[in-house]
Amino acid sequence: MTLYKQIESITNIPWYYLAGIDQYERNVRQARRDLPKAEGITGIYIRPEIWAGILNPDITDENPLSIQFFNGFGLDGNGDKKASLKNDVDILYTFAHYLQSYGTDHDNIKIGLWDYYKRDKTVGIIIGKARLYKHFGRINLDEHAFPLPVRSHYSYRNTWGAARGWGGRRSHEGTDIFASYGLPVRATAYGIVEMKGWNRFGGWRIGIRDINNNYHYFAHLSGFAKDLQLGQIVEPGMLIGGVGSSGYGPPGTSGKFPPHLHYGIYKDNGYTEWSFDPYPHLKLWERQERNKKK
Repeated sequence: MTLYKQIESITNIPWYYLAGIDQYERNVRQARRDLPKAEGITGIYIRPEIWAGILNPDITDENPLSIQFFNGFGLDGNGDKKASLKNDVDILYTFAHYLQSYGTDHDNIKIGLWDYYKRDKTVGIIIGKARLYKHFGRINLDEHAFPLPVRSHYSYRNTWGAARGWGGRRSHEGTDIFASYGLPVRATAYGIVEMKGWNRFGGWRIGIRDINNNYHYFAHLSGFAKDLQLGQIVEPGMLIGGVGSSGYGPPGTSGKFPPHLHYGIYKDNGYTEWSFDPYPHLKLWERQERNKKK
């Protein structure tokens, strides 16, 4: 946070945009094998040849003057007369300076992000993170909650990857938690409601994007929490709907299976999105919440 505020004071790019970019890049690097893991405080990755300049014969160049001569991206952010990819201040200042060239207001920052990433979904995810950081005024937003009240009656096992046949052969991309009809369903993380509506497979469903590029998917709901809206900010434990048996048909279809919550998690890596097994996370969040209540 100190670093974000420092760069904000120099460039007038609000700290929460910088935090959103940094967190997005850190998550992408953790999810992909073709990118080096972050070694410093920041997670932003800029390819050495882009930093030093495409035509620069020395891709390890740290001289700001020669980098500028070869139209490189890198800048000296801390005044040590070096533009180093190993320096967190230089990296964050360089990216902020790039955005500053477009403007420091919301719309121009979005334009700058699109020109850099060339992907609408990436821009949307970063802006969502920025909204979360601005709303809560802090960057430690990693707490989680179990999707159902832990003192209620429910049961679940690891069903991720199991075969499903309705609507064609497919793989089950989540964990089914069986519980009483109407039991409260809660947000599992700090995030933004990215999707709300009907799907012929999942029935009434909700999708929430968290700060770690994870998309939390809640399906077969009996309905939604009052006043829950697309784009709304949620936090762990917040009521979002109820357990139901909706789906497997046109809007309104219900009762084709016992009431349960289908809960899935999907990861975005900057190119695509895929599901991963939520069962270990559910067990961890359940255990953590039970321990808090002791």
